[in-house]
Amino acid sequence: MTKADTLDKIGTLHIVATPIGNLEDISERALKTLADVDLIAAEDTRHTGKLLSHFNIKAKTFALHDHNEKQKAQQILDWLNDGKDIALVSDAGTPLISDPGYAVVNLCREAGAKVTPVPGACAAIAAVSCSGLPTDKFQFIGFTPAKSQARQQFFKEAFESGITSIMYESTHRIMASLDDLVSALGEQQQVVFAKELTKTYETFFSGEVSELIAFLTDEPERQRGELVLILPGKGKETAAITPEAQKLISLLEAEMPLKKACGVAAEYFGLKKNALYKAIIAQREE
Repeated sequence: MTKADTLDKIGTLHIVATPIGNLEDISERALKTLADVDLIAAEDTRHTGKLLSHFNIKAKTFALHDHNEKQKAQQILDWLNDGKDIALVSDAGTPLISDPGYAVVNLCREAGAKVTPVPGACAAIAAVSCSGLPTDKFQFIGFTPAKSQARQQFFKEAFESGITSIMYESTHRIMASLDDLVSALGEQQQVVFAKELTKTYETFFSGEVSELIAFLTDEPERQRGELVLILPGKGKETAAITPEAQKLISLLEAEMPLKKACGVAAEYFGLKKNALYKAIIAQREE
């Protein structure tokens, strides 16, 4: 047997995205892959079994979840080396996005096994695409921490990053998290809330944290389901460049560097030094 023959017999690990609610979102490629592979690694075999049954797919499944994936990773690699093709799915959406699978994919990549994506739904991407917040730069930062102090720091760091931050939250913790968001960033902090995306009770809410708390308190049922929170990043500081400030800076520049001149002018007029300096630079570049 040649080396080429051996490589041909090595299986492929398919990372298959499944619907996050609406079953019509599954792709033809995903259906074909799930029907053709030898085995399907599922976060919950009962949950995945319902999906497979709906599409009349007969396939062998086995459980791959947070508690066993490190032990199963080597077994999966062995199966791939034996020529078996395997699909990895989570309960909903794209695997590994706050779901099990990292240990498996990491081991397979290190061993040189073929790993390929079968793209599809992802709650984080679906939510941010409809959020109305900037999407030229954004970050997905997973689930919020379990403890209050850690959550407050989590929110502060997300805001200070300066870019849109997407996070997941659980039903039983959402109200406590929003209280921590108020403590961290104030009740007027803007936030986008999304739940049950692509499902019957899909909901979007955009506004101040205090308004969101009232929205969820008025009808507690709104707190239930698959939840996504999205925070805008901290905006760049700006400063009003008054004619008086410009004149003073121009006079001071004859005697000192621009940055120092801006510092003196900022102190005199009660402005922020760095913001004033950046504003002057930006104005001159224009």
